[in-house]
Amino acid sequence: MCSPEPINCFPVLVNILSNTFLRLLNSTARLRVWSQLFYTAENTDLKNYIFFGLFTYLLVLVAGLPPLFAMSSVEDCKVKSMSC
Repeated sequence: MCSPEPINCFPVLVNILSNTFLRLLNSTARLRVWSQLFYTAENTDLKNYIFFGLFTYLLVLVAGLPPLFAMSSVEDCKVKSMSC
């Protein structure tokens, strides 16, 4: 009914408890729970697409940060809030 790994045991426990509560409430409905690990097939195209998409996004983000700090410093000098 339950294998030694906790990831397989938890859904079975939830199923037992849920169906017990349903029976206590005189319900005719029953819940079915099954445990299946995440999709394990290797899809390298999808991984590469996600990696390069995030990498490109980070490059654009990093390229835009230094001018932001420089402009902040120039604005501080203009209003004389710090010595330049």
